[in-house]
Amino acid sequence: MRPVKNEDSPPVEEVRPSRARHSRPVREFEASAPPIATTPVTIADIWKAYKLLKPRLHHTPLTASRTLRELTGADVYLKAENMQRSGSFKVRGASYKLSRLSEQEYHRGVIAASAGNHAQGVAIAAAQYKIPCTIVMPETAPLAKVTATQGYGAQVVLHGFTYDDAYQHCLELQEQTGATFIHAFDDPDVIAGQGTLGLEMLSDLPDADALVVPIGGGGLIAGIAIAARALRPDITIIGVQAAGAASCSASLAAGEPATLSTIATVADGIAVKRPGALTFTLIQRLVDDVVLVSEEAIIGAVLFLMERNKMLVEGAGAAGVAALLSGTVALPGKKVLVPLTGGNIDINLVSRFIEHGLAAAGRYFVIHTRLNDRPGELMRLLSIISDMRINVIDVRHQRISSYLPIMQREETITLETRDRAQCEQLLQRLRETGYVVEEAQSPT
Repeated sequence: MRPVKNEDSPPVEEVRPSRARHSRPVREFEASAPPIATTPVTIADIWKAYKLLKPRLHHTPLTASRTLRELTGADVYLKAENMQRSGSFKVRGASYKLSRLSEQEYHRGVIAASAGNHAQGVAIAAAQYKIPCTIVMPETAPLAKVTATQGYGAQVVLHGFTYDDAYQHCLELQEQTGATFIHAFDDPDVIAGQGTLGLEMLSDLPDADALVVPIGGGGLIAGIAIAARALRPDITIIGVQAAGAASCSASLAAGEPATLSTIATVADGIAVKRPGALTFTLIQRLVDDVVLVSEEAIIGAVLFLMERNKMLVEGAGAAGVAALLSGTVALPGKKVLVPLTGGNIDINLVSRFIEHGLAAAGRYFVIHTRLNDRPGELMRLLSIISDMRINVIDVRHQRISSYLPIMQREETITLETRDRAQCEQLLQRLRETGYVVEEAQSPT
C-alpha cells in the first residue's frame, strides 16, 4: 500500500452546502485527468458509466459538518449516498452492470447475492430495464432491506446466516437457471459504476485532501480510488472496516485475499468474509491504508449523525465517520471527503442503537443498590437523584430472593444523565451518603 500521510490529532447539527463554493463541473475533469498505471478498470470506464448513469440517478448532496470540524480538526464533508435511489450507492454499480447485458442475458434474467443494499440496487435496476430478477439474501438480512427488495419486484430467496452463505447458494441457483450472476463487488462493470461516486465527490470538492471510505467487499473503494488517482494523484485514500469483519485488513497483511472463519458486526453492509480478487488487487495498489473501527465507534457514529446531522445512516454507511470520531483516522487541517454509503437500517435496530449509544456516552445510566424495605427509603434515594437534576426513566424492585436478607430489597434504577462525568458524580454522592451502589447493565 501507499504510505499514509496522517498526522496526530486530539481526538450534525448545522451543515453547510459545499457545492456552491467548491463545485467544478464533472466534465472539466475528463480532459484534464492524467493517466494512471494500467488497471483492470480504468478512468475511461468510469467516465462511460457516469455518462450513462447521470440522468438515471441522483447527484446526492455534499455538506460540510461544523461539529465534526470542531471535534476532529479536519474540514469534513459528508456525501449523502443514503439519499440515493434505493437508499445506498449500490444502485450505481448495479445499474451500470445491467445496462451492459447482451440481449440473450437480458431474457435469461439476473440473479444476485446480497446482505441488503446490493439486492435493492439490482432489483431497482432490473425493474428499470424490465429484466427478471432473483435475489438471494442471508436470513439475518434486515427486514427493511428484504421488504424493499421485494417491493422493487424481485423474487427474494433467504438462505444462510452471512453474505457468503447466500453467495454460495446463489451460485447454485444460477447454475440451475442460467440467469446472469451480478456480483456485489468483484466485477469490472460494478466497480466502474461505483467509481462514479468518486467523480461526483471530487467535482463537488476538487481540492479535497483525503477520502475516508467504508470497505466490505471492496467494490466502492476500488472504484473511488481509480477515479481519485486519475483526478488527484496525491490524495490520501483510507479504507475503514468493522473490526469484527476485517477481511480486507487480514488479506492485506497476508498479501493475498484471505477468508475469515467468522464475522460479527452491526454494520451488515460491510460484513464480508473475503474481499474480491479484483478489488483486493486495486486496494493493494491504490489505497493508502485500511483501518479498523469498533462496534462502539460505529454505533456512536450512527447516533451522532442522527442527533447532530438529522440523518438516518446505517452502520456500514457511518464507518467513515466512526473512524474520524474515534480518532482512528486523524487528518487535522485537511479537507476530508466521507461518503455516507447507505441509510437502509432496520427500524427495529434504531432504538437499540440509540439506547446503546446513549449508554456508551454516559447519557443513559443504570444503578443497582439495596434498601431497607420500609416506607420512605426509596423516596430518600430518589430525592438525592432529583437534587442533581437527573431524570429517572425506570425503577425496578426485587424483594423475593434467596440471597436477599429479610426486610431488604434491591432497586435497579435507569437514569437519564448529561454525560459520564455526571454519572461518576452521582455514584460518589450516593456512596458518601452511605449507599452501597454499583453501575449495572440495562435491564431492558
